[in-house]
Amino acid sequence: MFQAVASPKLRVYRRPSLAMILVIMGAGTFSVVGQETAADGRTLYVENCAACHGANLEGQPDWMNQLPSGRLPAPPHDATGHTWHHSDAQLLRITRDGLAAIVPGYQTDMPAFGETLVDAEIAAIIDYIKSTWPERERAYQQARTDGDRND
Repeated sequence: MFQAVASPKLRVYRRPSLAMILVIMGAGTFSVVGQETAADGRTLYVENCAACHGANLEGQPDWMNQLPSGRLPAPPHDATGHTWHHSDAQLLRITRDGLAAIVPGYQTDMPAFGETLVDAEIAAIIDYIKSTWPERERAYQQARTDGDRND
């Protein structure tokens, strides 16, 4: 099990996960790894994402219909959403830098988490989300990730 030493903005892990090693090595991918990473990612997801994206990754109601503000509600991260349409590198960048990093000018209520979470924590959240998808969605998303690495 991971042992994290809490600090205001950073968790220091005493035993690195595969996801952390991949981030450090710059591989740009996070495979669905062991239960420890998914469990840690679930905790981070609940702490940072569930308030908007739902405790069960279900997203907000009517997530494809604009709010009065013109923005879209938080989408689901389960198989009914579109998270699995994005590569690991895109998901990391969206979470860390905000959606406007991928779609310039896009207005969203989702904050960038780069000041709150380190890349390894974001990778753990992504691993947790991916661990909940059926095989078809995982395979599609892995192909997108592999395509990013080959570009």
